[in-house]
Amino acid sequence: MKINLKNPLLFFDIESTGLNVASDRIVEISALKLMPNGDQEIKTRRLNPTIPISPEAQKIHGISNEDVADCPTFKEVAKSLANWMSGCDFAGYNAIKFDIPLLAEEMLRAGVQFDFRKRKVVDVQNIFHKMEQRTLSAAYKFYCSKELENAHSAEADTVATFEILEAQLDRYSDVLENDVKFLAEFSTKSKLLDYAGRIALDNNDEPIINFGKYKGKKVTEVLTRDPGYYAWIMNGDFTLDTKQVLTELKIQMENNSRK
Repeated sequence: MKINLKNPLLFFDIESTGLNVASDRIVEISALKLMPNGDQEIKTRRLNPTIPISPEAQKIHGISNEDVADCPTFKEVAKSLANWMSGCDFAGYNAIKFDIPLLAEEMLRAGVQFDFRKRKVVDVQNIFHKMEQRTLSAAYKFYCSKELENAHSAEADTVATFEILEAQLDRYSDVLENDVKFLAEFSTKSKLLDYAGRIALDNNDEPIINFGKYKGKKVTEVLTRDPGYYAWIMNGDFTLDTKQVLTELKIQMENNSRK
């Protein structure tokens, strides 16, 4: 089934130096832009992460430090990438947990404003896990009846993710609506305010701390009772995204107190 689109839908996959969103970097990104009229454009680019690629990551994606030594850095391509992604909704495999947070962190580090929270995100893995409980290679075989060649190559994984979503729309036509807004909501597991999941919304849509000794406590209560908590987050090994979200909530709280 062809995907019904109002906006371009950008399927993408990232290969990185490791799995720590706060400290690791992108070494390869591939994106397939699907237009509402069905036209497709695919771009793949390797990047110099400016830090070493971990041996564990290299074993998975096969990209060495030497392979990317002469490639541009993310900062050098960030603005053009943001312009190319402008107006798009997003889709990926495990995108909500890893790819979107890492890409958002790289954008913040490069000083480029791009708010992924204003775009719809379809996570094909979450749809798959809700329906079948498998991995990407198994999903590709299950839905598309194909073996995934060059798994963990960003481009191969990106194209496979696109084909899987089309096949999911066919297989689950009685459950899934051919609408990106529905698919984004269906494939989102929780109400998180930051990508790392440190700050979330409770059942009343109130921002709460989602980890540590204050887990489940309202952000306003924590910042009021323990003013040093904000400084601890700002100086700690947390993602730039988490720090930005908490700062925005703190400013909002201070503005409300002045009214």
